[in-house]
Amino acid sequence: MVFPSGEQFEIAAGGYRAVVTESGAALRTLSYADRPLVDGFAADEMSPGGRGQLLMPWPNRVRDGKFSFGGRDLQLALTEPKRSNASHGLARWAAWTLEEHTPNSVSLVLRVMAQTGYPWAVDLHVLYDLSADGLTVTQTATNLSGEAAPYACGAHPYLSVGAARNGAIDDLELTLPAGTRVLTDDRLIPTETVPVDEEHDFRTGRAIGAVQLNEAYGDLVRVDGIATTTLRDPRDGHGVALWVDDKIPWLLLYSADDVPGKERRSLAVEPMTAPADAFNSGVDLVTLAPAGSPGDELSVTWGIRALPAEWLSVPAAAGGPPSAARPG
Repeated sequence: MVFPSGEQFEIAAGGYRAVVTESGAALRTLSYADRPLVDGFAADEMSPGGRGQLLMPWPNRVRDGKFSFGGRDLQLALTEPKRSNASHGLARWAAWTLEEHTPNSVSLVLRVMAQTGYPWAVDLHVLYDLSADGLTVTQTATNLSGEAAPYACGAHPYLSVGAARNGAIDDLELTLPAGTRVLTDDRLIPTETVPVDEEHDFRTGRAIGAVQLNEAYGDLVRVDGIATTTLRDPRDGHGVALWVDDKIPWLLLYSADDVPGKERRSLAVEPMTAPADAFNSGVDLVTLAPAGSPGDELSVTWGIRALPAEWLSVPAAAGGPPSAARPG
């Protein structure tokens, strides 16, 4: 029998443990001192709601699956039929190939071949590495085609501060260093970017409450190039932080209010290099240069670490960069 998500690659270091899957090179589990940091999925199930998946060569949605690039009009398969969108790229259900597996790290690769709607060959690579500072994830794309290729990437971890349960996020304190958010239509395609209002401003850190979240945030405040989002339980001080490097200007937050049985039990904080429909809007879309030319590759890095009870606060606007000096 083959697990629904294929081979399972376990890694551990510094009190952290994680499992990455062959299917989609997804982060299935991550824990610190046996405390879950992500709301993942079981070995005997496929990833529900994109949990832990990598979103490449585009994150989020392309309206009607249609876009134009390099003088060609292209049509992607509609993988979100109910909204008539092409959703979350071409890599999240593919069988990635193991490159290297050590006790504390695992790297996998996938070659996306030219196909209908995306006529470029691109090599994708991911490295998951655990240390005393937590999990560091590096996603890389290399254009193998003789012409430029459009590209964006993301990831889909659901953050948790313990055992997942419905409604669990309402009382958690969220610090999100973002000054703008993206408004969307009923198909979750962007309509405009606006400053955060009082309901959606979490720069100083406060309880999530009843606010429903399914939108991208930008204008991230950084410390030494790093923007950090934290989620903390005020009852015991335990929490989790997700950080992104300066090549990742967007975070999409999703509280899963529309997912029966899993609503508001964890909070997806999705690093993205571009917002939804970037293949059409061009907002932060990357053009990978032809193979062998400068700019034919892009690497981005993000990570997750635990916030123990004694780590209670950080500069409100930034959340603090990952550092061995901080516990966890």
